[in-house]
Amino acid sequence: MSEPEKDHGTVVGEDPNRRDFIYIAAGAAAVGAVGVIAAPLVSQMNPAADTLAMASAEFDLGKVSEGMQVVIKWRGKPLFVRYRTPKEIKEAEDVKLSELKDPQADADRVKKGKEQYLILVGSCTHLGCVPTFGAGDFGGWFCPCHGSHYDTSGRIRKGPAPLNLAVPEYEYLSDTKVKIG
Repeated sequence: MSEPEKDHGTVVGEDPNRRDFIYIAAGAAAVGAVGVIAAPLVSQMNPAADTLAMASAEFDLGKVSEGMQVVIKWRGKPLFVRYRTPKEIKEAEDVKLSELKDPQADADRVKKGKEQYLILVGSCTHLGCVPTFGAGDFGGWFCPCHGSHYDTSGRIRKGPAPLNLAVPEYEYLSDTKVKIG
């Protein structure tokens, strides 16, 4: 028997469209297989349900009276909810921004119309210690671990901490209820 004649690389009697279809079908099957394998691997990287539940917290501000602070746990960190006195608000507003390590106006750290409520992440920005209220030189928080002093707006005033206490994202759901996160 003789070999089939070749015409420029194509065997006479073969259909080139059939070969192209097989290549495309094999490629599509491979892409589908990769998708089926990758989907569970990617979805397992999503946060667990208990983590998503901690992503936000609701708090009733009616539990905090003037001059008081409540500490709640949020995302594994302490969260300070402080009802500031008019004197504390005035002290925070009167500070010249040029005196601050991390300049930020008090008005940028609270919501307009609710200036008495200050909500802060209670972790020192130096090494993550938990500052105590009322022990510092500026009427605010003091971190006893390394000596950082914060004012009544949670802004760093003295010590090794480089930044102000963080203000988390939050919104008021009503006059007395706030959603954090």
